[in-house]
Amino acid sequence: MLKNILLPTLFLLPFCASTQNNPDEQAAVIVTIQRMFDAMRAGDSTMLRTTFDKTARLQSAFTNKEGKPVLHDESIDEFAGAVGTPHEEVWDERIWSYDVRIDGRLATVWTDYTFFLDDKMLHCGVNAFHLFKGENGWKITQITDTRRKDGCQTDPDVDLAAINKLMDDWHHAAAVADEDTFFGSMTADGIYLGTDASERWLRDEMKEWSKKYFERETAWAFTPHDRHVYFSENGQTAWFEELLDTWMGPCRGSGVLVKTPDGWKIKHYDLAVAVANDIVNDYIKLLPKKK
Repeated sequence: MLKNILLPTLFLLPFCASTQNNPDEQAAVIVTIQRMFDAMRAGDSTMLRTTFDKTARLQSAFTNKEGKPVLHDESIDEFAGAVGTPHEEVWDERIWSYDVRIDGRLATVWTDYTFFLDDKMLHCGVNAFHLFKGENGWKITQITDTRRKDGCQTDPDVDLAAINKLMDDWHHAAAVADEDTFFGSMTADGIYLGTDASERWLRDEMKEWSKKYFERETAWAFTPHDRHVYFSENGQTAWFEELLDTWMGPCRGSGVLVKTPDGWKIKHYDLAVAVANDIVNDYIKLLPKKK
């Protein structure tokens, strides 16, 4: 019964949209979706129906117990009936990231979610919304979700933890000359900027250049600390800064990461020697004279 009901819930989070979007229209789209979720939490099927276009439909895409792909249809009447039926559990679908795109009278909203009954995790996946702007404003015309029980995010800080582990493991891989882990942590088009102005390496270029270092017990050993991580509004991109203890003295690393089907990967890393202000004049004297 409950397993066949589409139960998406969305919290008011920052959102990412295409450059064509009007901020007022973005807000109006979110208001419609949020009103639907407010109705779900309140068990108000009448309010719920006001958020849908009369042609709306619901679908779920999943793999059944027999391992066969299924596209399940559900009517708005079934959904509204389930919402309006008294239930003790809190229907809590937590949204980790979403993307809003608008062109003219069409809007789409893509969200990652994990659904809970009270504190019990039921399933997770993606919700894909379509909305149409008619005479009565934005209305939902379709919601399709995916559902799975494995690999579900349950902690809002899980991405931060994953990034910190990736970066720590990446630095450790260099310290123990683990070539596979070091370069496997970068995207295929990843870029590494070294401390020398000439050092701009694509991942595979750096891999070829550094072979002699990874043949040793230690390629290089940098110890990171004081890392700060920031996320894009849709949760698919992150950037960071960190301090490093190195054989060159204190350095600063910064870069960009992207979320891939295989997890977070380093797309850009910039390593710079940190020169203290009180010795910068002495440092300048060591630089080659400009011709």
